[in-house]
Amino acid sequence: MTADSTRRRIWGWFFFDWASQPFATLLLTFIFAPYVKELMGSGAAAQAAWGWGVGLAGIVIALMAPILGAAADRSGRRMRWIWLFSVMYIVGSAGLWTAAPDSFNLTLTLVLFAIGLFGMEFATIFTNAMLPDLGTEEEIGRISGNGWAFGYLGGLIALVIMLLFLAENAETGKTLIGLSPGFGLLDGSAREGTRAVGPLTAIWFMVFMVPFFLWVRDKTPVAGAASVSMSEALARVKQTVRNLPKTPSRFAYLGSSMFYRDGLNGMYTFGGIYAAGVLGWSVPAIGQFAILAIIAGAIFAVLGGRMDQRFGPLPVIILCILVLTAVAVAIIFVSRDSVFGMAVAEGSKLPDIVFYVIGALIGAAGGALQSASRTMMVRQADPEHMTEAFGLYALAGKATGFIAPLSIGLATTISGSQQIGITPLIILFLVGFVLLFWVKPEGDRAEWDASSHS
Repeated sequence: MTADSTRRRIWGWFFFDWASQPFATLLLTFIFAPYVKELMGSGAAAQAAWGWGVGLAGIVIALMAPILGAAADRSGRRMRWIWLFSVMYIVGSAGLWTAAPDSFNLTLTLVLFAIGLFGMEFATIFTNAMLPDLGTEEEIGRISGNGWAFGYLGGLIALVIMLLFLAENAETGKTLIGLSPGFGLLDGSAREGTRAVGPLTAIWFMVFMVPFFLWVRDKTPVAGAASVSMSEALARVKQTVRNLPKTPSRFAYLGSSMFYRDGLNGMYTFGGIYAAGVLGWSVPAIGQFAILAIIAGAIFAVLGGRMDQRFGPLPVIILCILVLTAVAVAIIFVSRDSVFGMAVAEGSKLPDIVFYVIGALIGAAGGALQSASRTMMVRQADPEHMTEAFGLYALAGKATGFIAPLSIGLATTISGSQQIGITPLIILFLVGFVLLFWVKPEGDRAEWDASSHS
């Protein structure tokens, strides 16, 4: 493979992050989720419903991902699966246009959202498994960090488009800069500007996946690829899971990443709906908060990649988890009436300022954490079975993906408080941190070397 073709392949892989990031940025966190809160009226009720809906979708992902991933890993064919999940992404996203104020159907909305979520998550599993093929172990940290940063940039641009030209304030019917949504082509009273987030996300994905499909190719398929069945894939999953205790560092890291990545996803999923319910922010205001978080995430994804290359991924991961744990605690003590236990005057901007700082910290730590986590898996993987190990890492990240949303939904339902409902995130980060004590910076290389010479 020539240097030019390798460079194109890397850039094509980057474009998946660019194309898919708006689902997380616009739908999962900053635009659509707060809009659902506005339609439902109650912040706690919306947070609980969103928690149950996203959580149940996560259970389906957890059950299906290992089997689908093993089948693709054995056959060597990932692109056909990515095509399928791309269609689900587009259909589910575009369908959210139907969430109109005068005919809002929560069940239909959650089903459509889940279809799009399935598409995004499953496609991400297969594209992440391609990372080890893009460079040497020394290059992976930089490639991963640059990929996250590029994705954040795509999400940022899509968000700016939404805020400036589409998403209207519920009270004024105008966008962030005072324009009528869609330059007057959309009806602000029917929230067509905000609802356009679904079709925009779908169109964005269709356009920017073109470089991916043009420049990224599967490796040479495994012999007998067409005969790989779901039962064979399931058997492979069972065998892989049974063998995990033989590589204790990888086993501990997969367990750790399950929990801290779930905690981070919980922050992303509920950050916007929390700000809407607790601080009373409008969708455009949440969008400004998102811009700050995304810029911080892009910058620190790149810096994290450089730190990873110099110090290794483990110190980066530990630092980021500590920061995110502190942030999860701080969020609970920020409301419209008080900040860290101190009462604030009515109309004070202090809660807003503090939450902006929190958003920047989430973005910075989250960007660096996600970048370092992918490269850490390279250190933990058997060099002779890198794709399988990386697929296992991606799949394991979804195995507990339902815990954060379901636990937040349950805690919010029981307490009736969005602030108390966030507390499960603290536990998730702490469990992930503790499990890192059993993780070796270079993984189980000694065990693999011994087994390869036995």
